[in-house]
Amino acid sequence: MNIGLYFGSFNPVHIGHLIIANTIVTESELDQLWFIISPQNPLKSQAALLNEYHRKHLVDIAIEGENRLRTSSVEFSLPKPSFTIDTVTYLSEKYPSYAFKIIMGSDGYSNLNKWKNYELLLKNYRIIIYNRPGFEIKESLPSTVTQVAAPLLEISSTHIRELIKKNQSIRFLVPDVVKDEIERNHYYK
Repeated sequence: MNIGLYFGSFNPVHIGHLIIANTIVTESELDQLWFIISPQNPLKSQAALLNEYHRKHLVDIAIEGENRLRTSSVEFSLPKPSFTIDTVTYLSEKYPSYAFKIIMGSDGYSNLNKWKNYELLLKNYRIIIYNRPGFEIKESLPSTVTQVAAPLLEISSTHIRELIKKNQSIRFLVPDVVKDEIERNHYYK
């Protein structure tokens, strides 16, 4: 089975994440796409992070009914901070019959040389890249890297959190079920 691993904080999950996931799973040979909720990204501040179980729940309700999309809490029980190479190695050992592909934005790919053991990622795993505004990839890509033309959306979780703090609407930026859950639980206030 071909599984795409879409890593992120998803703090909170928004329409941009979902459109990218849907585009990649639709336009690739993937059987499933797994949202890997990262409890602690080594390259990001943890101060504004909602609890990882709450973030996973928000993704769960956002993708409910989508058979090819699922969430994974695999990094919750792995050492912190979370490193992609450690997670994908663990998953490859746990599911030896699955072919894992790493999904990342062009911004992440442009910083790949800062990732732990990035050479092993490039050597041992296929990578699917989607474009991010301001991070156009101009160099030729290795044979293990594929670029998917996903819509360019300038929606960020940071901006959504700022809107929430200012008591402004986040409607149309997140699925209604996610908006309702955030409001009901007073997340990001």
